[in-house]
Formats: sequence, C-alpha cells, structure tokens
Amino acid sequence: MADQTPEISYLSVPGRDDVPEGVTRLWDKSQEAFGFVPNVFQGQAVNGDQFLAWWNYFNLLVNKEGHLTNAERELVAVVVSGINRCTYCTISHGAALRQFTGDTVTADLVAVNWRQADLPARERAIAEYAELLTRAPDEVTREDLEPLREVGMDDHQIMELVQVIGMFNMTNRVATAIGLVPNEEYHSHARS
Repeated sequence: MADQTPEISYLSVPGRDDVPEGVTRLWDKSQEAFGFVPNVFQGQAVNGDQFLAWWNYFNLLVNKEGHLTNAERELVAVVVSGINRCTYCTISHGAALRQFTGDTVTADLVAVNWRQADLPARERAIAEYAELLTRAPDEVTREDLEPLREVGMDDHQIMELVQVIGMFNMTNRVATAIGLVPNEEYHSHARS
C-alpha cells in the first residue's frame, strides 16, 4: 500500500497496484469526467472488492435514472449527511445539489438546517421523512408515509426514497469513521 495521505483518510490509501482493475478504471473515469478522483473512491478502496460492491449499489441508487429526480436524491443526501454531521458527504453532495438545482443559497441552507430553506411541499415532505428515518428509525410507522403520498409520491418513489436514505446513513458512518476529507474541488463547484 502507498503511504498514508492524512488529508484523505485515517487509513492508508492504496495505490494503483494495490487495488482491483475495476477500481483503477473507476479512478480513471473520474479523473476524465471531473478532473480529479473523489477521495471517497480512494479512501474506501482499501478493500477494493467491498468498495466496488458499495459503488455499484450507490451508483444504481444515486447516479442512474430512477423514480426520484437527481435533485431529490441529492436533497436526501445533504439532509441525511447534515443530520449525521458527515463532513465529506455534506460537502460533496452539497456541490451536487447546487449543480442540479442551480441554487447555491438553498443548497447551503439545506446542508446546515433544511427547515430554513424555502422548500416546495414535495421537497419538504422528502426532507421531513429523511430526517425521521435518520434520527428515529424505530419510531417510523405506516402513517409517516402519508405526507409523502399527499405530495404525489407513489410506492416506487417511496421505496427509492427509503433506499437512498438508508444508503446515505450507511455511507455517512463509513466516511466519518475513516475520516474522509472532501476534495477541494467540491467547495467551489457550481457556485458561479
């Protein structure tokens, strides 16, 4: 393994020779698409096959065409990550939320306290449910789905919402536990 890069993770960060080919392909695609490799891709690659399994599910939920819009999925990411105080995910997905909405103010407000953002009814219902499932999963009941239905969400959208909330709760814990630091590029992304 390569020398630890303290700015990226508490754990040693593997080099190209230390990871499966699928990881290096993902690193190369990221470099080409974004101009950098997200630190989450490097830090979690300590266990390359486990990282790829996580990435495949994460990619399916967050980056593919689904039942929620990209902006809604990123809203969930930022709400959940802000509640969990996950620095990496709040900042990186705050950048994505700014990109998908074109609204830097709302994205920043959501990252700190989504209630202070002037969210439309559907987004507000999504944020409320994301907070409930994050803070008190043992208290969730059938009735908690009603506000989602009232804003027009169907079973497919609700199921995807639940899965995205669950994914970010898990990912937040991993990122926080290994001390992932956001790439500098996220701080200025989609701000102009």
